[in-house]
Amino acid sequence: MIGVEAVRRRFAQELRDRLSLRTPGLHEALASVPREYFLGPGPWLVFRVPEGYTSTPDADPIRVLQDVAVGLDPLRLVNNGMPSLVAGLIDGLDVRPGDHVAHVGCGTGYYSAILAELVGPTGQVTAYEITPDLAARSTRNLAGWKHARVVSGDASRLALPPVDAILINAGATHPRPNWLDALKPGGRLMLPLTGIRASGGASRFGRNLAGRVLRVSRTGSSFEARFVDRIGLSPLLGGRDLAHERLLAEALGRAGEEDVRSLRLDAHDRGSHCWLHAPTFCLSRREPGTVGGS
Repeated sequence: MIGVEAVRRRFAQELRDRLSLRTPGLHEALASVPREYFLGPGPWLVFRVPEGYTSTPDADPIRVLQDVAVGLDPLRLVNNGMPSLVAGLIDGLDVRPGDHVAHVGCGTGYYSAILAELVGPTGQVTAYEITPDLAARSTRNLAGWKHARVVSGDASRLALPPVDAILINAGATHPRPNWLDALKPGGRLMLPLTGIRASGGASRFGRNLAGRVLRVSRTGSSFEARFVDRIGLSPLLGGRDLAHERLLAEALGRAGEEDVRSLRLDAHDRGSHCWLHAPTFCLSRREPGTVGGS
């Protein structure tokens, strides 16, 4: 019978091949960090669409070495996300050894540990969790990674330290100024923007919303922005409001998001280059750093 370590390594290889993962060390981190350790004792509630939550038949770790979300707080639809989804987000950040990464919505710390493996002992991971009991669990779980620390609080309002990369691990409606301010030159942000009802079988899970992942990178005082993937997931507590959700839903309904090239923070009138024009930011079809006009 194949052992759990071999199953973990095989699953990591499947993810690497399916997602064409590019980040050095990500495959090895997925193959070595024990996901089950961060989930608490089994059996576990795994989340699939359209079934919803179903219990694993036992507490064998191989039950969660699959591409499924696992319930952390099922009443609020808070999960340890699907490995293919979160690994894809991490891969888009181009994390390097020595980087300082902020992880917003860390849950119980599994993907924070993956990030800690990528940055290595010369780097740092600052993980944020708004729910106190989950923050306490992640603090305990990450004790073995001395270069990772957990902050219990609302990362949409807290001042973040200067970082090389930020992973937002749930659906927001808009980029927060403190996230953008924290990015060092060349810093990257992976931001799921969700504001429309999920389609198909996922539509019956009312808290889950669909949208697109926005990758933002800082170039001097400007921000390059590209939509990279479609996504559907639970909302980020503190990272949403109804006004921005309406604007985002309207923009997603018009399509054309593939033409977005920059995130603008300067004041300007709504114009033909604006894909989503909000009071404090704009997702624009103009290249970053372009000045003049709208």
